[in-house]
Amino acid sequence: MNQPHSVLSTLIKRRSIGRLTDPGPNKEQLQAIIRAGMSAPDHGRLRPWRFVVFEDSAREKFGAILATSLEQRLESQGLAVTDMQLSKERNKLLRAPCVVAVCAVLDHDNRIPVIEQFAATAAACENMLIAATALGFGSMWRTGDPSYDSSVKDTLGLKETDMITGWIYLGTAGTTPLEREPEESTDPYVSHWS
Repeated sequence: MNQPHSVLSTLIKRRSIGRLTDPGPNKEQLQAIIRAGMSAPDHGRLRPWRFVVFEDSAREKFGAILATSLEQRLESQGLAVTDMQLSKERNKLLRAPCVVAVCAVLDHDNRIPVIEQFAATAAACENMLIAATALGFGSMWRTGDPSYDSSVKDTLGLKETDMITGWIYLGTAGTTPLEREPEESTDPYVSHWS
């Protein structure tokens, strides 16, 4: 009985933590987190997910790509980019010692609907967050404009029709996350069809 309670407790205590510090997961822990992601429900066993890991100096290198893509997006809209915007974009991946881009490589010709393929990668993201919590790490699932940017996708080796489901930030929480007030009842969110 301890095992189900432990899993349920991990699910309930999971929190999004915006800024994470060292240490991040080591190689074996990161592999376990990604394997948890790959255990997500996957209609047709298509394995539509791809995981791109950013650690150490790779975070800064990719931050430069994010800043360039922001500049291009804003210029295409006739807007000027500020130094503060560029700095913020350049430093995004430095908010955690490890960031994993979870990508949906979508097969539009498959009988499995694309939305279900994408849903599998979203479930992979959630599994990764729960696995990180179980291992004692903080985590955050982010998206934002770079997730939809063609040049960012191209840099990650994705096609225009593929999607970046999320950027999973992993590391150590600097402070204890605030406990959520437990919902008093599920009633407002549930109906029973008859």
